[in-house]
Amino acid sequence: MSFEVEGKLHKVFDTESKTDSFQAREFVIEIGQGNYPQFIKFQLTQDRCGLIDAFQPGQVIKVYFDLRGREWNEKYFTNLNAWRIMEAESSPKPQPQEASPASSDSFPTANDEMQLDNMDDDLPF
Repeated sequence: MSFEVEGKLHKVFDTESKTDSFQAREFVIEIGQGNYPQFIKFQLTQDRCGLIDAFQPGQVIKVYFDLRGREWNEKYFTNLNAWRIMEAESSPKPQPQEASPASSDSFPTANDEMQLDNMDDDLPF
């Protein structure tokens, strides 16, 4: 199963040789803003360990990854296995707009009622 996420590159770790034939490298991105940002750790393996070299801490990147899990001695481990890293698009994301006073989920204000009272219409009520 494949996922993707954008965030600011926070930290890059050195490549580690786990065995003679297996190497892995971890990096962390920061997602979210405000008082509680989230720091998410990803893992690169084998020939993908160098993918992160093109990016610097502080740079906004997009990470494509697989969710992996395994059991060992009745303990469970989860890895976010990154397989592609790109620079995030520089186009600004659209900002959510406030609901207009006429939207169905807003309550009328005194100003809205005054505007309705001042409207001339031909309704008998």
